[in-house]
Amino acid sequence: MALRRPRPGLLALIATIAALLFVMAPLSASADTTDDGQEITDFYFAGVITNKDKPVEGVVMKIDGGGFDAETKTDAEGKWRLYVPKKETYTLTVDEDTLPKGVIVDASQLPPAIQPISGTTASFEVKFGLTGTKIVNLFLGEGQRQTTSFIDQLLSRTVGGINFGLLLGLASMGAALIYGTTRLSNFAHGEMVSWGGVVAVIFTSLWQLPLWLGLIAAVVGGALLGWALDAGLWRPLRKRGLGIVQLMIVSIGLSLALRYALQFIIGGGTIQLPGASPDPLHFGPISLSYIDLIGMGVSLAAILGVAYFLTRTRVGKATRAISDNPQLAAASGIDVDRVIRIVWILAGVLAAISGILWAYFRPGVRWDMGMQMLLLMFCAITLGGLGSALGALIGSLIVGIAVEVSTLWIPTDLKYASALIALIVILLVRPQGLFGRKERLG
Repeated sequence: MALRRPRPGLLALIATIAALLFVMAPLSASADTTDDGQEITDFYFAGVITNKDKPVEGVVMKIDGGGFDAETKTDAEGKWRLYVPKKETYTLTVDEDTLPKGVIVDASQLPPAIQPISGTTASFEVKFGLTGTKIVNLFLGEGQRQTTSFIDQLLSRTVGGINFGLLLGLASMGAALIYGTTRLSNFAHGEMVSWGGVVAVIFTSLWQLPLWLGLIAAVVGGALLGWALDAGLWRPLRKRGLGIVQLMIVSIGLSLALRYALQFIIGGGTIQLPGASPDPLHFGPISLSYIDLIGMGVSLAAILGVAYFLTRTRVGKATRAISDNPQLAAASGIDVDRVIRIVWILAGVLAAISGILWAYFRPGVRWDMGMQMLLLMFCAITLGGLGSALGALIGSLIVGIAVEVSTLWIPTDLKYASALIALIVILLVRPQGLFGRKERLG
């Protein structure tokens, strides 16, 4: 009797994700962070919350702006501090569910420069003065709370999730194409994303060249990196007949090497691209900056371009043939190595574009920023179906929406776990992923 067994690639991918998390754990612990996980920067907001001249402990404070968000709690003395990547205007919010019962922030005791945003009692627009610190002391008093409706919050987070899902989809589609043609789960793909942001920031913020030139250089640099990796590493290893597991182990080592090479190039801090954190545009309850709109447009254009490449061009059709059966494709006259080289170049371009958009979404460029996307990329690829570019896109949108919408119910620090929960649920129902194919072995 034939037995159904999971695809070897899926088992190897899940096992290697666990190994990567084990490897990365000590690395992430060494970063300059606070006890509550904030990255320490030169810019922060701080203050004290009191109620009848007594400090209030355990109040959750949140800050967001330009794609950046963080939160912390007041200590036993009512003190709090929130670090941000740069001097910009942010929205500071007090989680009123963590306030003592029957009290709100007393606006009558606030200075004229800091007043609640219209329609709220606990959200404030805050910005820095001449220094990199801003003190915001808040006082509590009796009153009735005003909150944003659940529907408005759901709509706003859904749009934010679509934005995040589109930029994640660019990187995931490239990684899915690589897997489809080579069966390699490339754990260095996060560094290919970082590379795009790093090249852009070198040309613009460090060398002070025009933004358009930096963006072009980043895309060209992504293509060159994809070409160099295949020509200098992966093709020779394929010729030697290395197995999937060995190749994945090599990709983990390559990931570490590239990551610390990027740290050597730009240092361990966060560097902003020109025009980061612009003022948002309000469309009812939805707030998007013009960069968000441009980013979504660029993502859609790139995705449609990939779809056209795969369905309408000879190389794209050859790519799909290799993904289905590389031996049969080679026997039919397709130059497999040439097609794989083109796939690596395309994946490098998509990763570079995703890195630029991610740098504006975060905002800021860091040497390890691609690592933050890596697990989500693999989640999206597995969710959509291994080796399927369309599946990677749909999986990325599901992951993006799940990550953003989940913050309505769970703490922000746990929002990425919601993507893994969505992955587990769908794989329990459809083990091959949304667009994967069932296979029978034995």
